[in-house]
Amino acid sequence: MQEASAGLEFERAARLRDVISGLDALARQQRVERLRGGDYDVVGLARDGGAAVTVVLRIRSGVLLGRDTQRFADVGDENDASLITTFASRYYLSGGARSRSRLPKEVLIPADFDDRELVEDILSEEAGRKIRVYAPKKGTKIRLAELAAENARHALEDRLTALEQVEDRADTVLYDLRDQLDLKIVPRLIVCVDISHHQGTETVGSAIVFENGAPKKSEYRLMRVKGEWGNDDYRSMGEVVFRYFRRRVDEERPIPDLLVVDGGKGQLGAARGALEKLGVTDVALAALAKREEVVFRPDRPDQIRLGRKNPALHLPPRLRDEAHRFAVSYNRKLRKKRTLKSDLAQIPGIGPERQKLLLSRFGSLRGVRLASAQEIARLPGISETLAVRILTYLGS
Repeated sequence: MQEASAGLEFERAARLRDVISGLDALARQQRVERLRGGDYDVVGLARDGGAAVTVVLRIRSGVLLGRDTQRFADVGDENDASLITTFASRYYLSGGARSRSRLPKEVLIPADFDDRELVEDILSEEAGRKIRVYAPKKGTKIRLAELAAENARHALEDRLTALEQVEDRADTVLYDLRDQLDLKIVPRLIVCVDISHHQGTETVGSAIVFENGAPKKSEYRLMRVKGEWGNDDYRSMGEVVFRYFRRRVDEERPIPDLLVVDGGKGQLGAARGALEKLGVTDVALAALAKREEVVFRPDRPDQIRLGRKNPALHLPPRLRDEAHRFAVSYNRKLRKKRTLKSDLAQIPGIGPERQKLLLSRFGSLRGVRLASAQEIARLPGISETLAVRILTYLGS
């Protein structure tokens, strides 16, 4: 294959590559078949710097059913045993492995770990028979462990290659966005804030975070606006921006490079005022108007129109849409909860605590309607007479 490639015979090299892949697959199948119908989970581990991957080969009745992959980021100085502990907790103790196929007779691991006996006991109890979890030392099983480790190395290489490609594309977009918006630095950490309300009620704010051009959902935040601002989006925006950045300052967390707010010059001014009140001056500001799809920047009289052909200018609308989705879903949840409670509140004898108790037990107003009087009366503080009254008021 290499000779054909060096001689520029690429079609022949491709055919030979396929032959090699076929032989590799055949070798794996033969290696599995030597187990004579055994049931095994074979765990492989590979790591490179801060990244690590575990692969589980699921073998049942001597047949390789498939493989499951778990990825780890920022593993730092964690040793292999620590990573295997984390893997086992995710894969076995959460029940994920049990939902994929029947449990194996043996789990082959690349290294011993602290919770090995605990995992053995839990899996054995679940299966109703003894399941061994151990690191093989010789024979066919050690070769299977090597095969799982090889799979993990390939998965890690694919992961690292994909990350490099994503980072390269993200860097290009972020550098271009810096130039398009006339920013001083590349905006690697961006927060976008949106406000949502229903006719001035249940006003909420969302703050979503993108890092290196990708969502960082662990840092998404939702807030109920405390001020009685009604339909005043500007004051609501100012409150949410102030509270969000005050918390980051208090917790000594990194301040975003760019703040994008949903709206126009009014929202931009409100956000700027909130930051000035906090004394936060090293955040670039931009506002994105919905209808015109234009960006406003402080101290810049002209607006920046988002062009469809420039990938860098696709990022602000993506941020805005994600923040809007997050805020609207929270607003709807609060409205639904308020509606449910208001319907129950009309029933004599049903105060806030009993409303909460009913919704917690039956999940929804429909769930309460479908319940029997006896089921409702089992709740603490609710008699059978009151249960009948509840069902009567709800039309059941």
